[in-house]
Amino acid sequence: MEIVNKHQAEAWNGYEGAHWADHHARYDAVNSGFNPHLLDAAAIGPRDRVLDIGCGNGQVTRLAAERANLGSATGVDLSAPMLDRARDLAGREGVANVRFEQGDAQLYPFPDGGFDVAISRFGIMFFADPVAAFGNVRRALAAEGGRVAFLAMAPPEEGDLGTVLAALPALPRPAIGHDGPLSLADPDRAGAILGDAGFRAVTSRRVEAEQVWGRDAADAAAFLAAWGPIRYNYGESDELVATVADALRPFERDGAVRLRSTAWLITARR
Repeated sequence: MEIVNKHQAEAWNGYEGAHWADHHARYDAVNSGFNPHLLDAAAIGPRDRVLDIGCGNGQVTRLAAERANLGSATGVDLSAPMLDRARDLAGREGVANVRFEQGDAQLYPFPDGGFDVAISRFGIMFFADPVAAFGNVRRALAAEGGRVAFLAMAPPEEGDLGTVLAALPALPRPAIGHDGPLSLADPDRAGAILGDAGFRAVTSRRVEAEQVWGRDAADAAAFLAAWGPIRYNYGESDELVATVADALRPFERDGAVRLRSTAWLITARR
């Protein structure tokens, strides 16, 4: 397996990937509110061949396979632990028209024109060379009707997570325009990258969803403090968990911690 993005491969096959695989239901609770935005924008038909980039534990891949019930869905990711979880969940749910492959989407040998639509829920922000990566995805799409629908992170301060993170010591803000989680948070830059990769009719629009982080502030704080970016930047301590719990308490509602979040929904045609 050829990989360009070695740093990301190490993270997603180490602690980060294992944490996401072990807590797949919790991460899906955080992100699944965005699923309708993504899947509706993809306009998946019953016979479509769907490619899910950065599929992780495979929830979106399985949902796409259900919509393409006479077609298929293929999930690609760097993370072996998450792909193992994705295969297990697909088997348990009886989703037969789905498969999962390990690889770097920037240079994965997709069949030319082998898919009708490519989708991603927050799996397309970390490419080492985004123009090359999106160009490779474009090559994999059918010339007639090929399209993409991607979700990318918006700045956390635009949602409630920003309020929570503001309770922690300040860190250097990830620069929009580079290879971090906010690399596609500028719609003009996202449009330029996909345009340079050969896509047309590129659009970016802000969408909103509710994220469920836990049963209560204490439960959600223990989970959030173990999330890779928090653990990497702040380490592990009871004091950290207590600080996060205090910041989360105002968001307890209806038996859960619920945070309003925003993202960019990016669509384009081949």
